[in-house]
Amino acid sequence: MIVVDTNVLAYLYLPGEYTAVAEALMERDPDWAAPILWRSEFRNVLAGYMRRGNLTFEQAYALQSEAEDLLNGAEYEVDSHSVLELVCNSECSAYDCEFVALAKKLAAKLVTMDGKVLRSFPGIAVALSAG
Repeated sequence: MIVVDTNVLAYLYLPGEYTAVAEALMERDPDWAAPILWRSEFRNVLAGYMRRGNLTFEQAYALQSEAEDLLNGAEYEVDSHSVLELVCNSECSAYDCEFVALAKKLAAKLVTMDGKVLRSFPGIAVALSAG
């Protein structure tokens, strides 16, 4: 099992520069997990695509539903103490620290492209890469 941040999910579902890499990750390790926060973050990404005219409402809703199906049974609450403790010891946002806290809780790696997270939590966070 791996924890993926919202951007990795976006790379998987929204065609772009890192889509093939996210697809390769899914092939290698299809057991993905995320804190419940991912839903709101992903909706926000989709909102941007809709506002720019890159997705219709129907397309955005279909992508949200597909992503929810992917993470069904693998969404977790994280406790505030763990998140805030991570915030105190890094320059990362509480949002980012939710993903780190979950990775710690599950004894899993967090896959991300966020440079600040990668620098702050090198033992937990790993970069999304093709191999």
